[in-house]
Amino acid sequence: MKQRKQIGVLVMAYGTASSPEHIEAYYTHIRHGRPPTPELLADLQRRYAAIGGISPLFERTQAQVAGLSAALERLAPGRYRVALGMKHAPPFLEDGVAELAASGVQQVIGLVLAPHYSALSIGEYEERVRAAAPFEFTMIHQWHLAPGYVRFLADEVLSQRAQLASEAGIEPEAVEIFFTAHSLPARVRAMGDPYEQQLRETAEAVAQVAGLKRWSLAWQSAGRTSEAWLGPDLLQRLDELKGVRGVLVCPAGFVSDHLEVLYDLDIEAKAYAEERGMLLRRTRMPNDDPAFLEMLAEVVHEQGGTL
Repeated sequence: MKQRKQIGVLVMAYGTASSPEHIEAYYTHIRHGRPPTPELLADLQRRYAAIGGISPLFERTQAQVAGLSAALERLAPGRYRVALGMKHAPPFLEDGVAELAASGVQQVIGLVLAPHYSALSIGEYEERVRAAAPFEFTMIHQWHLAPGYVRFLADEVLSQRAQLASEAGIEPEAVEIFFTAHSLPARVRAMGDPYEQQLRETAEAVAQVAGLKRWSLAWQSAGRTSEAWLGPDLLQRLDELKGVRGVLVCPAGFVSDHLEVLYDLDIEAKAYAEERGMLLRRTRMPNDDPAFLEMLAEVVHEQGGTL
């Protein structure tokens, strides 16, 4: 029997500064080579300091890549070779491309560790990889309705809602639930971008599985630029709540503990809610949860079966 060719898998993530000393270079890369103002840099350094000096995102991403690779090996021994490439920090996307090219694979599947598609996010990953790739490249554009992901979020929402309700002395149904994702420039709406609709689809699917009646969407972590960003912002939504004692946030657009979760939610939003007499908690991030990584492996393997 002829052995099937090995397929490369390029796992892609946003990236983060590897140390406090690298925060400025990292921020400059995000800004397409434009150094941040001293005020913007100081603000980012302050936020990193508040979560311990640096984000755990790189370590979380490495663990996800290792777990995904192991899950793929269990599904199809010897079939896949996995590499990591990041958008704004080493190893960069182009480094991951070079690693897979050097291994001799001729077909590569791309998977971004983000469930929802936008031309301004996953679309940019794809453009950079295609510009550098010397092999046939197939992109997985979204996996926001993968049953395993929806089930993970539903279980987390139910578990955390019950815990929060007990802590706040209220019934679970009285907990206000927000599904959030990273905001993007509002111009994506005029582009017909599916990002906003896909977040809603994820939330609706989770609500159906969990039997939720009380939930809504909110956006978080908008960029510090002059243009309009998708809203309403989570803090704005908190301002609008009346008579609510418990708020649960499900950051469905993220899959790792990182700055936008550990600071924007766990510190900023939590304090903002408490100032208004509310307890705010969030669902646990997937990180390297085995069931989550098995789900991602199945998404990749399904695509691999077509090659």
